Amino acid sequence: MKERIKSLAKTYASDLIACRRHLHAHPELSFQEYETSQFIRSKLDEYGIPYTANVAGTGVVALIKGKNPEKKVIALRADIDALPIEEANDVPYRSQTPGVMHACGHDVHTTVILGAARILQEVRSEFEGTIKILFQPGEEKHPGGASLMIKDGALENPKPNAILGLHVLPAMETGKLGFRAGQYMASADEIYITVKSKGGHAAAPHLTADTILIASNLVVSLQQIISRNNNPFSPSVLSICAFNGGFTTNVIPSEVKLMGTFRAMDETWRFKAHELIRKQSTELVQAMGAEIDIDILVGYPMLYNNETVTATARSLAEDYMGKNNVEDTELRMGAEDFAYYSQVIPACFFRLGTGNKARGITHGVHTPLFDVDESALEIGSGTMAYLATQF
Repeated sequence: MKERIKSLAKTYASDLIACRRHLHAHPELSFQEYETSQFIRSKLDEYGIPYTANVAGTGVVALIKGKNPEKKVIALRADIDALPIEEANDVPYRSQTPGVMHACGHDVHTTVILGAARILQEVRSEFEGTIKILFQPGEEKHPGGASLMIKDGALENPKPNAILGLHVLPAMETGKLGFRAGQYMASADEIYITVKSKGGHAAAPHLTADTILIASNLVVSLQQIISRNNNPFSPSVLSICAFNGGFTTNVIPSEVKLMGTFRAMDETWRFKAHELIRKQSTELVQAMGAEIDIDILVGYPMLYNNETVTATARSLAEDYMGKNNVEDTELRMGAEDFAYYSQVIPACFFRLGTGNKARGITHGVHTPLFDVDESALEIGSGTMAYLATQF
């Protein structure tokens, strides 16, 4: 099976590059992936794979049935949306949509899973069980397409025993894969705070509450929530990333708006921290004579890689790629809505190396110059197909 899959992945390598370049040139923002969804469906039609469209809007769920299809169900997931970034690469497949770019590699993810699906469809008589394939919209935007796919029944009828996903990693050379069991990626919540007073003349601060000063104290104070309350062995980050207020040199503004993010690796601590943020912010602002509005938008949960599933996936990846090409990957404070799946069924989310220092392919995700070594497409498709058949 391994050699058969490697041969098919190699045979389809040029098709994979063409597929990825089409997707890269035609990116669409979260929950607006109409042409992308149609392209995916056209490929599934070409491969003879049945599917359900319009799941969570633009999502697609496909099924590949092997022998004894009810014996076991394994799901593979790809996210399909792009980011609001203007591409700076001068390449033939450069984004044709102004201000929109596949800067996080979702074009690679979609291509890899389409390639795996094509291989799996060809070898379906040689494995037992069913492969369920999720092409998911809106990973980059709250509330996360994964949560909507789950609500729309993507993990039912049939329900997978486990789910696998991958993400590009430009810091890892092409030909390498990265795995980590247990805690892997952080939860991500958005914080919105408005400090309010009647405002006043800068020369008479005693006649009002100084919203600039109060907000400044609040930014510093909030850091103590992490340093004094969180277990230091469980990573957590609170960053205030926007401070907006005032419009001239001699007026104390009536409002100052703060925006930030809170990230954690522990779901219990996560929601305890929310309470502390609300309490500390409210009491400090009121003690200094102002009013406050605070909203914490609950985002993606912490991504947890099931130990058993991840150990199995890593062992299979070592068999497919060679042990020296499979590495440990570090904890990440970035967030991923694949975490929603990991909260429902056993999951493994791993990294696909896409960098190539010799060719200058080193730029990080979410940047205008992000690109990948396209030989990673063959590796990713073959690895995913092999993992699915062996699970």
